[in-house]
Amino acid sequence: MTEPSKTKTGLADDVKAHTVLLTLGSNIKPEENIFKALESLDRSLAVKAVSGIYEAEPVGAPGTPKFLNAAVRIETTLPPNTLKYEILRPLENELGRVRGVDPNSPRTIDIDIAAVEDLVLTEDDIGFELPDPGITEHAHLALPLRDAAPDFWHPVANASLDEIGRCFIKAPGIHKRKDLMWQPP
Repeated sequence: MTEPSKTKTGLADDVKAHTVLLTLGSNIKPEENIFKALESLDRSLAVKAVSGIYEAEPVGAPGTPKFLNAAVRIETTLPPNTLKYEILRPLENELGRVRGVDPNSPRTIDIDIAAVEDLVLTEDDIGFELPDPGITEHAHLALPLRDAAPDFWHPVANASLDEIGRCFIKAPGIHKRKDLMWQPP
C-alpha cells in the first residue's frame, strides 16, 4: 500500500477532511460582528466546536477599543490557501473588513487560520505560517483555542492547546464574557 502523495500545502492529495482551527477577532461593533461571522462560518463550513467569547485589550495598539475574540474548530477538505482566500477573506470583506497599512488597526472582523492538523508551514510555503506563532504568545489566541480544541496537539510547541492555554489563565487584560455565548441557529 502506498502513502498518499503530499501537495505543497503538506496535505495529502486525497479528500479526507482535516481538522482546522480558526481564530476570530473584532473591535468595531464586536458583539454584532463576532456573531455574524460565527453564523456565516456555520452556514459555509463544517463547524465542530466554538469557544467561549473573550474580551481582550488590543495588542500593539493602545488606546483602540477592546477586542472580542473566539475560536472555531472545523473539518474541511480545503487546502489552507483555498480556505483563507476563497472562503475566509470574502467573509471578512462581506462584514466590512478594510485592510490598512497598520496590522493592529481596528477591524470589523479578522478570521485567521491558526492551525491545520499537524502541519508546520512557513510564509514561504503558503504566504502565512502554520501553526500561527501567536498561539504560544498571546492569551487572546491561546484561551479561545483551548476552549475549542483542548486536545489538539501543537506540533511546534509539542504541547496540547489545553497545556498552552493554562499558561495564560491569569493573563492580564483578558476575560471570558459569560454573558456572550454563541448558539447555532
